[in-house]
Amino acid sequence: MLVEIESAEGLQKAETSGGVEREEEEKVLCMASFEGMEDSFLRYQTALWILYSFVLILAWGIGILMLLYAPIRRYVLRREFRSRKLYLTPDAIIYKVTKPAAFPFLGSLKKETFVVLASVSDIAIEQGYLQSFFGVYSLRIKNLGVQRPSNDHVQILGLANPRGFRTEVLTYLSRIKSGNFGRLKNQDKDDLLGNFSFRMSTTPKSERMGRPPSGGDEIMLRLDEVGSSVKRVHSLIERSASEKTRPGF
Repeated sequence: MLVEIESAEGLQKAETSGGVEREEEEKVLCMASFEGMEDSFLRYQTALWILYSFVLILAWGIGILMLLYAPIRRYVLRREFRSRKLYLTPDAIIYKVTKPAAFPFLGSLKKETFVVLASVSDIAIEQGYLQSFFGVYSLRIKNLGVQRPSNDHVQILGLANPRGFRTEVLTYLSRIKSGNFGRLKNQDKDDLLGNFSFRMSTTPKSERMGRPPSGGDEIMLRLDEVGSSVKRVHSLIERSASEKTRPGF
């Protein structure tokens, strides 16, 4: 499950007090690092922007405006990159980022993404051709039931140690699943013992002990056979009496 919360910074209420933030930080199990990747991330994004600009210059000439906007874009990306937080809690993977507007004086947008651990199917580390040139990695959190990349996947670019964070998350998930499996096995064991005790209570003692019936058991069986024979004789007598009372006899 993917939950996103967005709020404009200028309109956001002061609902996260210091006590709430401290309580949230205490639940953090693992924090991803973006340290040392700011320059590489900016160089990669700038190269990509300039490449698109040249293509659009040849097409419609819009690329000239994109080249003029490049310094502002670098400033916006730098502020956005420095605000990133990615960490693991006992229930979810949380990604927080503050995205300035295209022109910073218009304000910014705070975005919080919660990926519930129960819905995480895998964490992939990707690196394209241009990304490998600048040493930038992309981490993709995949959700259950999604067969192809889409908005249901969370993709984060520029982690300093994506493999370490991936290892921590998958290790914690395996611990959770193994713990649930252990509880399920104990529950199945209890159910099995309960069924076995029920069968033992309803099975004759001679069969439970694995030996032939004793003399008392044989007497009870004989009495049951005699009783059934008496019932059959009684029914035959009643039938013959009813036939004699019919007209013509």
